Amino acid sequence: MKHNILALFFPFLKWLPMVNRNTIKADLMAGLTNAVIVLPQGIAFATIAGLPPEYGLYTAMVTPVIAGLFGSSLHLISGPTTAISIVVFSTISGIAEPGTPEYINLALTLTFLAGVYQFTLGLARMGSLVNFVSHTVVVAFTAGAAVLIATSQMKHVLGIEVPRGESFLHVWELIFHSFDKINLYVVIVAAVTLAVSLLTRKLWRNSPYLLFGLIAGTVVNLLLGGEQHGVKLVPEIPASLPPLSSPDFDFATIRQLAPQAFAVALLGLIEAVSIARSIASKSQQRIDGNQEFIGQGLSNMVGSFFSSYAGSGSFTRSGINYAAGAKTPMSAIFAAISLMLIVLLIAPLTAYLPVAAMGGVILIVAWNLIDFHHIKTIAEASKSETSVMVVTFLATLFLELEFAIYAGVMLSLFYFLSRTSSPNIVTLAPDPSEPKQRLVDIQTKPLLQCPQLRIIRIDMSIYFGSIDSIVNRLTHITDNLGANHILIIGAGINFVDVAGAEMLAQEAERLRKQGGGLYLCDLKPQVLEFLARGHYVRTIGGQNLFSSKKEAIREIYKRLDRDRCNACTLRVFQECRQDPALKGVEPQG
Repeated sequence: MKHNILALFFPFLKWLPMVNRNTIKADLMAGLTNAVIVLPQGIAFATIAGLPPEYGLYTAMVTPVIAGLFGSSLHLISGPTTAISIVVFSTISGIAEPGTPEYINLALTLTFLAGVYQFTLGLARMGSLVNFVSHTVVVAFTAGAAVLIATSQMKHVLGIEVPRGESFLHVWELIFHSFDKINLYVVIVAAVTLAVSLLTRKLWRNSPYLLFGLIAGTVVNLLLGGEQHGVKLVPEIPASLPPLSSPDFDFATIRQLAPQAFAVALLGLIEAVSIARSIASKSQQRIDGNQEFIGQGLSNMVGSFFSSYAGSGSFTRSGINYAAGAKTPMSAIFAAISLMLIVLLIAPLTAYLPVAAMGGVILIVAWNLIDFHHIKTIAEASKSETSVMVVTFLATLFLELEFAIYAGVMLSLFYFLSRTSSPNIVTLAPDPSEPKQRLVDIQTKPLLQCPQLRIIRIDMSIYFGSIDSIVNRLTHITDNLGANHILIIGAGINFVDVAGAEMLAQEAERLRKQGGGLYLCDLKPQVLEFLARGHYVRTIGGQNLFSSKKEAIREIYKRLDRDRCNACTLRVFQECRQDPALKGVEPQG
């Protein structure tokens, strides 16, 4: 019990028992690989954000440790990302000059505020919001991001100059028209990296094959004298650790940045949780959205005091982390420590690492991120889910990264509302061949139905989106079929909202005025409690609520029009055949 309570405040206690000699070895190799990969990324992302290059490295040192300790994913690596870097730049560049102390201070303040939003949402248990990001959206978003990642690396593996910030299509257009400018030395280094990585993985599945690929690419580049033939190397890293810093807590500054900070917070959460869920689907891990919110929030709050700007889950680094065989979040800690050591001790040596080799490794990661199995399953199983997948994938390629998820979520909700607005309504009738006259769907077995009482089962929640469809069905029964007594079997109704309850009350009044009634049975306790709490039972009539179908039919039979019963020859119910007053009438069939 004490351990469980502590785990609520220190979630790393849940996975700490998993750590052993084997996991440490795997996590150490994955972390080292990650540290090498993030070197050029951190510098590039900081530049995109309008910050000095070292701030990208500081972010990669601080945020993964805090997010790893207080998040829920075993493989998610947090740090600087492309999307958030772009948002940071667009938010602050209109207020201060990029790269200036004022700009840096505003970026740190924006980071702190975004972390506060994320942390608060986590404490408020709002992690369920990510449930609106369906698995189809995650699969498509991941595939689209993988294509974007691969596209971004093509200039590095081909040696072609592509201006920064170009669109997806324009990049490929530039590549197509620049084939005559391909640098063969760059291609050889990238190809060797790819080949060694894939061969190592095939021969030694659990090896740090990506790291071996990087080493092979570096060695080949040195042997070929690639630097003299246009093979670019990773820029030399400044040898410094994250210095202490402080956000600006001036009220005017906070008020100015608060709206944009919320947008950064939402984007960061969507990125982090989507990536975590994507990798969790491969590793068979369950993600706690609330804890992930808290972890991301704390990482940004703490990071803002250590010269780190807003970070989130990284597609590339998280994919590498999983592919490299990481077992626990210790890999994130090792990645941060390795990066610190690289920056402090061997920063000059990193300048020998070819950018082409890193591009080759990232191409493997991008390929591994695409879930071909689920893409095929979705395409074969559902047209609506396929359309969600295609829209999300295309939006990821051609629109803003955050809008791609919004588009997928909105389309998913549209199809969900379309389905739930037309609930499955089954018409039932008693089967005389059954000993207890079990109610059977007349679509599966044609059976006689009572002219006065119709029995239906609603297999979905009754809410504002579905009431029109339900009212149309009830009206059809009374106006076209002439039955003014309707029994609704509510075993499949999980939820009724105010609009749905008011509709039931109104229909009960309408049927009562027509000399009939609306009856409900087999309602779930939470539904019955809601109807009672809203005083809808008073309008529907407590005498019209039943706990079982048998009781409901027995009582409703007593309220039917006796003249119509006397003229009827169907004998649908057991009560009809046992009623002495009807024995003189010859039943049908």
